[in-house]
Amino acid sequence: MRLSTCLPAIAALAVASLAAIDPALAQEEAAAEAAEVAANGVPPEVKFVFNTLLFLVGGFLVMWMAAGFAMLEAGMVRTRNVSMQCLKNIGLYSTAGLMFWLFGYNLMYEGVNGGFIGTPVWFSHPAHGAEDITEAAGTSDWFFQMVFCAATASIVSGAVAERVKLWPFIVFVAVLTGIFYPISGSWQWGEGWLYGLGFSDFAGSTIVHSVGGWAALTGCILLGARTGKYDAEGRVTPLPGSSMPLATLGVFILWLGWFGFNGGSQLALGSLTDASDVARIFANTNTAAAAGVIVAMVLSQVIYGKVDLTFALNGALAGLVSITAEPLTPSFLMAAIIGGIGGAIVVVGVPLLDRLRVDDVVGAIPVHLFAGIWGTLAVPLTNPETSFAIQLLGVAAYGAFTVVATTILWLILKATIGIRITKEQEETGLDTLEVGIEAYPEFARGSQRLRA
Repeated sequence: MRLSTCLPAIAALAVASLAAIDPALAQEEAAAEAAEVAANGVPPEVKFVFNTLLFLVGGFLVMWMAAGFAMLEAGMVRTRNVSMQCLKNIGLYSTAGLMFWLFGYNLMYEGVNGGFIGTPVWFSHPAHGAEDITEAAGTSDWFFQMVFCAATASIVSGAVAERVKLWPFIVFVAVLTGIFYPISGSWQWGEGWLYGLGFSDFAGSTIVHSVGGWAALTGCILLGARTGKYDAEGRVTPLPGSSMPLATLGVFILWLGWFGFNGGSQLALGSLTDASDVARIFANTNTAAAAGVIVAMVLSQVIYGKVDLTFALNGALAGLVSITAEPLTPSFLMAAIIGGIGGAIVVVGVPLLDRLRVDDVVGAIPVHLFAGIWGTLAVPLTNPETSFAIQLLGVAAYGAFTVVATTILWLILKATIGIRITKEQEETGLDTLEVGIEAYPEFARGSQRLRA
């Protein structure tokens, strides 16, 4: 049975049940129900349920992206650091979940009122019956926004891999997810000052991805490159990852989760228009990712004479990041163009960072920062309600704030507890040094003990 025929039947059953209990109350409810259905085509309770469902389904898809980041990073680092990347990813997700409850959500959404910051108090479950039934369950919104916050920290994890200490990194994540990200996010999504100016970022090309990219960039610069990555003349020494199948699996998981990332950002599924828009968002998201892959493959073949798998993988992610700022309004063609340019940005951006001796292990900076900036600036190409000037202002504001804030935090951590392991420890590997469990003991140092 079609949804459009089901909803009136559900509403009629609810009114009939109420009438059996209290006829007068039922008449009032029926009148209100009829007015709502006449205006919007959906009873408010049904809208509440479907909106809440969108937040929850979209939220657990974005949560599943944490597994994608973990697998991508585990595949891109060397064998001796795989367990550490897995530990960092489950640790950062858990840290973000607690910090966004304690400070982040209300700092981002409560009492911003066109300003620069919300209210630093913890989030509590709304009382039953006190919620606005024209929207969605308040806790479902908290959950949806929390997993976005965690994704921001995941971006940093891969870029600074193989030489950052565990606990300083966790402290950095706590401040990033509990303070920095919510403050900057409040400027648009919390209806702060950039929202008032008309800045648009539908699902977070800048608010999530560029912020994570800027934080990763400052971390990579202050940490320095991995030992042996660049020689005295600046030539690059390849440091191959441990598992390309694992990295590929990670990208497919991220691609799947992105449907929740972008589709859930519609923030409503309570009308036929909303349902149609979510479908359009899904299609544009997929098209942009596919175009990013193909463009990256072609450019890799043309420039290097071979198709680099890592370019193809990051091309998909860059296409996804690029379309995230505005996945609703583009046509199929424009979605492909926006995503395809994202794929090209990766092929150009990775060697650019190497020339600058910025060692980004997984390519997070070209994917999330460079493509995030491009996607945000591309919004006016398909959304006439936005302007290039305001979009550029937003990009600059988020960049300036995040660079200054994260640089100060990295420097404080560096001066107090230190952020980088020693050269000798780096050669041993973080799995042995800080985790105590090797991911592949039969191939690493542990294999010597096993044979003995």
